[in-house]
Amino acid sequence: MRRIVGLARRAIDKYEMIQPNDVIAVGVSGGKDSLALLCALCELKRFYPVPFTIKAIVLDPCFFNEEGDYSGIEKLCRGYGIECIIKRCELYSLIFEVRKEKSPCSMCSKMRRGILHDVAKENGCNKIALGHTRDDAVETFLMNLLSCGNISCFAPKTYLSRKDITAIRPLIYATERDTQSVAERKNLPIVKSRCPVDEKTNREDTKNLVLQLSLKYTSLPEKIIGAMERAGINGWKAE
Repeated sequence: MRRIVGLARRAIDKYEMIQPNDVIAVGVSGGKDSLALLCALCELKRFYPVPFTIKAIVLDPCFFNEEGDYSGIEKLCRGYGIECIIKRCELYSLIFEVRKEKSPCSMCSKMRRGILHDVAKENGCNKIALGHTRDDAVETFLMNLLSCGNISCFAPKTYLSRKDITAIRPLIYATERDTQSVAERKNLPIVKSRCPVDEKTNREDTKNLVLQLSLKYTSLPEKIIGAMERAGINGWKAE
């Protein structure tokens, strides 16, 4: 836990992600990354030099038109003394049954972000913390390059003017191995995704590509992150 809190603080300090009295909505999907982020921020809050408030927001897509069980996450939040807000929505029905999207991930991602932003604002939050890791950043960079011909990635911190809210990604220096370690050590209440296309996406293919390339090119993820920071791509900046 100490390692991931340290990595989160490094990113938070470098990109000035937290200011005094921020009310931060942590987007919790139920996966290891978002739960590790929630724990890291709760632990950091205890000694961070400026005060801030944390609220967990869980969006339930109601896969197969059934409500998900997030009782374990609610219990975790009670243990940390923070509010847990569960928003039920009909994403599954709309995307898979009504629209019958052939490539549902993009549409789902956009709609989830919109709902998350709205729920965060409704609950008095001025920032949203997302559980994207260094691995996610590397995969996004390669997906944009190979599929779209763009040299781009999501930003560590982004002000969303339309919603008047700021998105932050405190785990950009942590890896999935780090979040997996936290999940196992703390026995986090992981909620297995019931999405019909889980692990069948372009991102999953890119993840496997990174693993293959890393066998030949040592420290590949670190090199890509370093290159993005030196080039200042999309708000990434060097020391």
